[in-house]
Amino acid sequence: MAALYLTEAEVAAVIDMPLALTAVESAHAALARGEAVDYPRQRVRSGKIIHHLLQGGLLDARRVTGYKTYTSSRNGTRFWLHLFDADSGDALAVIEADRLGMMRTGAAGGVAARWLARSESKRAVVFGAGWQARGQVEALALSLPIERFSVVARDRARLEAFCAEMAGLTGREVKAADAVEDAVRAADIVVTITSSPKPLFDGNWLPAGCHVNAAGSNALIRRELDEAAVARADLIAVDTRATALREAGDLLPLLEKGRLAEGRLVELGDIIAGFRPARTDARMVTLFESQGLAIQDLALGVEVLSRARDAKLGTPLPY
Repeated sequence: MAALYLTEAEVAAVIDMPLALTAVESAHAALARGEAVDYPRQRVRSGKIIHHLLQGGLLDARRVTGYKTYTSSRNGTRFWLHLFDADSGDALAVIEADRLGMMRTGAAGGVAARWLARSESKRAVVFGAGWQARGQVEALALSLPIERFSVVARDRARLEAFCAEMAGLTGREVKAADAVEDAVRAADIVVTITSSPKPLFDGNWLPAGCHVNAAGSNALIRRELDEAAVARADLIAVDTRATALREAGDLLPLLEKGRLAEGRLVELGDIIAGFRPARTDARMVTLFESQGLAIQDLALGVEVLSRARDAKLGTPLPY
């Protein structure tokens, strides 16, 4: 079977958030069971760009390995996912992966909230109104009975457009948060999905029983949560401990100061697989630090490729 090249338009034709939620959850469970491998992101500065690389493998029934690569510069960011057969080494696909990455990142937040938030959660606050925030809202709406999303962003026009779009997509109330402190204090879930270099709110505002998905701080130069927010967390879940210790800008300052112990970081897959407990008390504050894993992309990429083949989409590659 020929390897395929899939464009963003072809990916958009077959991908959806329910597929992403199932794929991402299965990837974390496979990692916990020892049926997957994943390596922290590598970055290389070259000229005026940064080249990023995530790689891993799913060694369960899917038998796929590969990597996601992307470049970032003032001209934008470009993403590709490369898939290979884990037994033969044969190329399976090269997939343009901007939308795929957005949806897998949103799905990771949805999966974490499903396992860590209170099941009756109805009010969410989202910091960010960009491309990545779209996936966060959609995934949460599918994972929990959220009735109202309060959104915080600096650009008012962009904020209003985002709220209108997401209200139409989810069928939920999505409004601008005019009083940020009040919104956070009343929240069941708080999501941060920005590129902010400094904390977005006072962690003392978090109410008992709240769950936080922190998804934007994947480098030392980014920090969305203050020390108070992290200190409030009774349970801190991460994609993998190795990745968090390398990238989690929200956690690294506390680890460096000795105010947070590495052993407190619980891998999300261990919770999903039943090796570690999730929320044990309705008043617990829980935190998921999402940096992103190659196996999340691989798991979703396998499903996208399967659907694309069924739909006879894609261009055969010459190898």
